[in-house]
Amino acid sequence: MISEPNSANAGSNDDPLMDFSNCHVGIINNFERLRKLAAMEIEDPVQPEVKEAAKKLHAFFADVVLEHHSEEEQELFSEVTDSARVGGDEATLALSMIDQLTEEHRSLERQWAAIEKDIKALSKGKHVDLDNDAAAKLANEYLAHANFEEQAFLPLAAKMLGERGLSSLGLSLHMRHNDVSIPNYI
Repeated sequence: MISEPNSANAGSNDDPLMDFSNCHVGIINNFERLRKLAAMEIEDPVQPEVKEAAKKLHAFFADVVLEHHSEEEQELFSEVTDSARVGGDEATLALSMIDQLTEEHRSLERQWAAIEKDIKALSKGKHVDLDNDAAAKLANEYLAHANFEEQAFLPLAAKMLGERGLSSLGLSLHMRHNDVSIPNYI
């Protein structure tokens, strides 16, 4: 089990944007791990620390990063887009940021797909020639992506959403992460 903060307990906070920030802590830690892995000389047999790092990275991307992207796009970006309907310069900026961040998600996912097979092999102790440049590029771009979200997008989102939008976002995250049964009525 991954011990870093992740989106598994999203919706448990009074500030739903803090849930996204908390997830970024784990993401940053893991992409720093990828950056270190990319700088290592991988030996044959694979060093135990390489195997362990690759194992954590593979599980983290599959279990946390993809879900985090989905939550941002389906919950956070949707709420901000709804708030942007009033128009204005902030709305235009927010919508532009959402487009940029969504494009970055797809790019980062493609970059991961290009090295995932090697990371998975390393996690099993199989020697491969990891494309260190591609791994370092992914790590650096993901770290820049997370920093942009933290420094620029989340503060703007908080300002735009206000109390009502934050409450709505918190509810949608809560429902996403908890088994909420809603009876059907005819």
